[in-house]
Amino acid sequence: MVILGIDPGYAIVGYGVVESNTIKFRPIEFGAVTTAAKIPFTERLGKIYENVSFLIDKYHPDAMSIEKLYFNTNTTTAIDVAQARGVIILAAQQKGVPVYEYTPLQVKQSVTGYGRAEKHQVMDMVKHMLSLQAAPKLDDTADALALAICHGHYAGSSYGKLKLEGKI
Repeated sequence: MVILGIDPGYAIVGYGVVESNTIKFRPIEFGAVTTAAKIPFTERLGKIYENVSFLIDKYHPDAMSIEKLYFNTNTTTAIDVAQARGVIILAAQQKGVPVYEYTPLQVKQSVTGYGRAEKHQVMDMVKHMLSLQAAPKLDDTADALALAICHGHYAGSSYGKLKLEGKI
């Protein structure tokens, strides 16, 4: 299974394309889509949409794994991230790629075994699980790879398969 993990944002969208057989993971490509603050917000959304559409066309993922939106203080930022998240999900929907959402707690639990793991612990496990020479430079990219790994674990479990098939 090829999974496109996405850490949504509007300045930086982390992405990671990972191949999974539920036990082993192989990185295919990872990086970030960046948009400049000086361009109009609508153009930033357009650039995000185009780049995510390009990634989908290039790698033909079987699934997209994206972080659920979580915020507690800055609602303005959350609204902008929600809009970016919307164009990302739209790109997947228009290309026929199913989208699966995971909370940060679920991702940390899946990757490190501890839902309250710290950022560096997640990055270290992503590096280890993907046999990378070094952890990705951007947190957003590491988070996107962690999201892809999370979905690989979830989709490969008996419970996850039943849930994804709508049987529970």
